[in-house]
Amino acid sequence: MTFSILARCPETRMLGIATATRSFAVGARVPHAAARLGVVAIMSRADARLGHYAMRLLEQGHKAQHVVETLVRNDPHAEHRQLAVIDDDGDMAARTGAANTAWAGHEIHDGFIVLGNVLPGVQTLDGMRARFLATAGMPFEERLLEALEAGRDAGGQVGGQVSAALLVYDQDKFARIDLRVDQHDEPVGELRRVFEAYRPYIPYYVQRQRDPRIAPWHEWTP
Repeated sequence: MTFSILARCPETRMLGIATATRSFAVGARVPHAAARLGVVAIMSRADARLGHYAMRLLEQGHKAQHVVETLVRNDPHAEHRQLAVIDDDGDMAARTGAANTAWAGHEIHDGFIVLGNVLPGVQTLDGMRARFLATAGMPFEERLLEALEAGRDAGGQVGGQVSAALLVYDQDKFARIDLRVDQHDEPVGELRRVFEAYRPYIPYYVQRQRDPRIAPWHEWTP
């Protein structure tokens, strides 16, 4: 019951994922990422343990296709899952299990993956793909969010959305952006509102984690 876009920026090597679903707290289960390792989506009957397992495999040096194959081999419910992985080298892999609820599918493109299940049709993925390509040159996190919005506008998920999340890593061990809307009548729109409020302070929160001596956020000048 989810649609997502995962991507790797070839210029900055940022990794990120934007996702929305009809159930609560998608950010707690679907998106997983780490700097200089990769980004992962565990979808449909999402099991966050698989996401943690995938990140351990990436940390051990395994590539995206091997990670997906290993998850499938060790998961008795693999046909109910949707999986996608982009590793730090830009290798990509995805799988839509046979027991996913229609419409379900995935597309692997140059530097990004779009996938979803319980959708009205492929148009949700088409909307995400087209918007991500059209925003080349814009900030990476903006491209992800705009793609998610385009997926919603192209049909989103059957029955609508309840939660959404945006997770982006740069080269630090902490997330550059980790924003979640756990329950809302229009979570993608609410994610946009939160993102616009947070956007001017992205450099502040990056700097503060490196140097806690800087001024409080309300005294900080972009």
